[in-house]
Amino acid sequence: MHVKICCISSPEEARLAIRAGASAVGLVGKMPSGPGVIGDELIRTIAQSVPPPIATFLLTSEPTAEAVIEHHRRVYTNTIQLVDALPAGSYRVLRAALPGVKLVQVIHVLDELSIDEALASAEEVDALLLDSGNPKLAVKELGGTGRRHDWALSRRIVDQSRIPVFLAGGLKPENVREAIETVQPFGLDICSGVRTNGHLDPAKLEAFFHRTHGL
Repeated sequence: MHVKICCISSPEEARLAIRAGASAVGLVGKMPSGPGVIGDELIRTIAQSVPPPIATFLLTSEPTAEAVIEHHRRVYTNTIQLVDALPAGSYRVLRAALPGVKLVQVIHVLDELSIDEALASAEEVDALLLDSGNPKLAVKELGGTGRRHDWALSRRIVDQSRIPVFLAGGLKPENVREAIETVQPFGLDICSGVRTNGHLDPAKLEAFFHRTHGL
């Protein structure tokens, strides 16, 4: 089970997450709402400190392919997590400009239409990440809500997707086994569930990984 620890705020937090067992770290760029936002210079510093083969995810809310490309060129992560939908044709533009960078599309699981949205994106990106935000609100929620969505819908996406699927939203040590058994994702993505007062909590990290691996 692959685990991405998100909302990383320093090289020290990245090292703590990796020592605990993370295969990816999430670095949050500017967002309309939600936790974990850090500046591009710090994102780049953290990304440069992370050894291969650990994945470094830039979470970007930029609204166009061109803006996403410019954001990435300021930070140089090996993966881009698109937290909102982009205009038609954007994936092609991103692929042409950033051929070595993995693309992960976030799908905010709201209803049955989210399944169609996910499967359409799955034709063009490297992985999906199913989260519990709501981009339809006046101030968009694009992640970091700490809420659980309908895992039955997520399981249907996992069953039909041709690419790996990460599960996010309200995960914590107490429910991670249920999440894995219900959804059967490729990977998990967690932010607030392993933090205390906004900081990574070594005890919560240890409990999360133990339960993830059935220990």
